[in-house]
Amino acid sequence: MKLKKLTALALTAAMGVSVLAGCGSNSGSSSQGSAAPAESSTTQSEGSAAASDTGEAASSAASEAGAVTWDGKNITVNVASEPQTIDPALNSAVDGAMMTLHLFEGLMKWKDTGTEVDGTDGTSNSAQITYGQAESYDKKTNDDGTVTYTFKLRDDIKWSDGQPVTAGDFEYAWKRLVTPETAADYNYMLDCVVNANEIMAGEKDPSELAAKALDDKTFEVTITTDLPYFEELCAFPAMLPVRQDTIEANGDQWTFDPATYITNGSYKMQAWNHNSEIIMEKNDQYYDYANLGPDTITWKLMDDANAMLSGFNSGELNFIENVPQAEIANKIASGDLKIVDYIGTYYVCYQTQKAPFDNPLVRQAFTLAVDRTYIVNQVTQSGQVEANGFVPAGVYDAAGASGDDFRTVGGGYYAETDADYAANCEKAKELLAEAGYPGGEGFPVVEYLYNTDDNHKAVAEALQFMWEDVLGVTVTLNNQEWNTFLQTRKDGDYSIARNGWIADYNDPMSFLDMWLTGGGNNDAQYASEDYDKLIQQAKSATDTSERMKYMHEAEDLIMGQDWVLNPLYFYTQKYMLSDGIKGMYYCPLGYFFFGYVHP
Repeated sequence: MKLKKLTALALTAAMGVSVLAGCGSNSGSSSQGSAAPAESSTTQSEGSAAASDTGEAASSAASEAGAVTWDGKNITVNVASEPQTIDPALNSAVDGAMMTLHLFEGLMKWKDTGTEVDGTDGTSNSAQITYGQAESYDKKTNDDGTVTYTFKLRDDIKWSDGQPVTAGDFEYAWKRLVTPETAADYNYMLDCVVNANEIMAGEKDPSELAAKALDDKTFEVTITTDLPYFEELCAFPAMLPVRQDTIEANGDQWTFDPATYITNGSYKMQAWNHNSEIIMEKNDQYYDYANLGPDTITWKLMDDANAMLSGFNSGELNFIENVPQAEIANKIASGDLKIVDYIGTYYVCYQTQKAPFDNPLVRQAFTLAVDRTYIVNQVTQSGQVEANGFVPAGVYDAAGASGDDFRTVGGGYYAETDADYAANCEKAKELLAEAGYPGGEGFPVVEYLYNTDDNHKAVAEALQFMWEDVLGVTVTLNNQEWNTFLQTRKDGDYSIARNGWIADYNDPMSFLDMWLTGGGNNDAQYASEDYDKLIQQAKSATDTSERMKYMHEAEDLIMGQDWVLNPLYFYTQKYMLSDGIKGMYYCPLGYFFFGYVHP
């Protein structure tokens, strides 16, 4: 307890010097936080704030003892604490997605290409889309502009109980996703399918979704317009097949018992010891069973970064994504902590339906008062890049010249040089005064909500100081356990909340359509007819340049006019992997795959 308090005080003291200078000259600033599943908004849980003296000593002793040899048969990993759900349709977090992608397989899947991250640990970071349960598809553009995909399924695909996987299983899963009673946050991922929007609005029956089994081996889908990312959608967790009989027989309890949790992926559930571990074993019905790696994958459910590092050093854990904040810089310098690309944004969202953040002037003031350079350079220290917009770098933009991405083409909504930040601070004060709170006078005490983790805590303390120092307001901090935090944020029971979003597919739409009025992932409770119209225009556009134009206009509206979001940095992904493990691969959408690891 004593060390924890001293760490917080030291951080506050350091911020006091840097941020005070920042409003004038912004010397030594920077902004950002890491993007591991423990940090992303639909991502994952996190660890405790600081190590205890005992934990630090154990960690140091284990490090000096050297790496523990992997047994080559069973891998133990940690990506999060207890998942909110491992129902593919209901999950909206990266940790749950990573687990379900080992348990289920879609029409398409992510496959290892064998290109190593850095040539030192055998990890590939170039996963690409390929066929999964489908062996082929035909694509046809119809006279009305719609596009029909006809998938042919493999002959050798089975569920873990030995029953064949059929096109009807996909039809059931996709229709379940858009059925209003399912209440799936990700139902809008299928709004590209003909009749999906009408079904989600209650205007048509789910049976009318243009996704149907023509026979046991043929699945036909008609989408409203050609989409460059449709193959990636077919590998997305929410579109994985599920078994109608077990769900209808067991209701919302179907995922908790290995006897009812029937899967079609490379692994199946052996046990779920809640708040402790999920154990997966090789699925002997999987068509590529002979080539699978570990006999079991054990997912330890933890949210204490110190315990994670201690477990890794002792050999209890073979893979972790999170380490104590104080350890990050040294672990990166030593090469033990790897940093890879991650297409995502760490941001703050405001509850736009509740005072005082129902006022866009207040939201803009709070956004401009943040020194992002300080956050990335002095707080997170994991190679993140200051965010000057919501859609991150690395997302395609077909309108860009010479391969420019969406962020480069769209530009930034605020600048981050020393002089710019000083000007941002002055502008923020003027905006708050215009909103009726000169110098913060009369502004109510507001709370910043984040999920328990020392990295998030450090960012929260930095934001708290900046807002109080620049705006003269009082901001309290509140942390909650991951599942509670997700529900609180979803319910809109907050003023300001930590958030993060990782791309579901490489396209700006993955970051923009979540803010549609009433959207399942619209935690800001944002509602704008103009914004909704722009997104729908983008989704119906057949010309790529026109489509991108609408999406840029949508981001201009939500960021440059309504100031709904306060992006802090663009993520990087960090991880540690035990020596001697080869064959792990990674997709920059945030997924690590362990099913083919080997010595």
